[in-house]
Amino acid sequence: MKRKYYYLIAVVVVVGVIIWLISRDSNTTMENFVIPVKSGDFNIDVVTTGELEAKNSEKIMGPTDARNFRLWNLTIENMVADGTVVDSGQWVASLSKSEITNSLKDIEDTYEQNLTTYTKTMLDTSMTLRNARDELINLKYSVEEAKITLAQSKFEPPATIRQYEINLDKAQRSLDQSIENYDLKYQTALANMQEITATKNKTERRLEQINDIIKQFTIFAPKSGMLVYRKDWDGSKIGIGSQISTWDPIVAELPDLTKMISKTYVNEVDVSKVKKGQNVGVTVEAFPEKIFTGLVESVANIGEQVSGSNAKVFEVIITVNEYDSILRPAMTTVNYINTDKISDVLFIPIECVYNENGVPFVYTTSGNKQEVKLGKSNENEIIVLEGLSENDKIYLLPPEGSEKKTIKTL
Repeated sequence: MKRKYYYLIAVVVVVGVIIWLISRDSNTTMENFVIPVKSGDFNIDVVTTGELEAKNSEKIMGPTDARNFRLWNLTIENMVADGTVVDSGQWVASLSKSEITNSLKDIEDTYEQNLTTYTKTMLDTSMTLRNARDELINLKYSVEEAKITLAQSKFEPPATIRQYEINLDKAQRSLDQSIENYDLKYQTALANMQEITATKNKTERRLEQINDIIKQFTIFAPKSGMLVYRKDWDGSKIGIGSQISTWDPIVAELPDLTKMISKTYVNEVDVSKVKKGQNVGVTVEAFPEKIFTGLVESVANIGEQVSGSNAKVFEVIITVNEYDSILRPAMTTVNYINTDKISDVLFIPIECVYNENGVPFVYTTSGNKQEVKLGKSNENEIIVLEGLSENDKIYLLPPEGSEKKTIKTL
């Protein structure tokens, strides 16, 4: 759409220059502005401007698990310049560690507390179980003593013997109860140690995780290539001072420059003409003499609002067929999307067509105002269905005295 405006301005400038030349040079005649009727194939293009991108790229990622520590955004503290060629393993960026350092301190404090609790519980458990084992040994001795006493009392009175039997039974029951109590104490101590150990190990693993993530705050290139800053949702580049989301922690990209695409947008008036697979002529504004070919790879189904306007545009991705070392990401392209090709027709510049009372006509070199029946048009030219022949010539500007002539109808 912008190109149409530029073209209109260019036409006005050209006409102004022509008029100036006519007024400057009295020897200039209308023969200088005679246009031949062209014949052949007529191409109808939708012309758009776009931007080059690599079709494929290697993502340079920041920490992927920072969300586990309630970090939702990370700030780029330092970074190599956009467009820098880096080697594999070379430093490319550093992220601010201020927020994660606080989390690290909290986890370290928790780990120290858990370690202290673990050590204390282990010592207390050892002491308790040792005392319980000592008590079992003493009770075993008491049982043996009671057995010996009972064995030596066979010549004692029955009442005495019975008393010794009761003492042995009490000692045995105390021993049996202590054995059961020891098993319960042991199971309780084992469960406590397992719980404390699990808590300690969990904190230890979390400490290892956060230290591993902190290492990822210093970012290195996964392979050699040209580093390109990633673009944010609003089109701005993500660089030093920018924030990246931990849900999509892409810091930059290493594009594959062997296969490029042109990302462009088509207005809602022309989008119905653009289809996947259509041929495209692609030029780069930096090198207008270079002409590349391409194909429409995809056309968006849903439009986007143009900032500051009610107009909507649809994203179109164009694959560039050729490789050239001059092609770089973010270069501006002009894309000529061929939406129709009409064979063996006559066509003339749009500027040669005039209109009187709704009747289109041209000025022929035979001196007539010739009515013409027009067909499809592109940005510069229009098809003539009737009124002209292949060998005819017409004027770009109205010749002298033309206002007195009438239109020669078909």
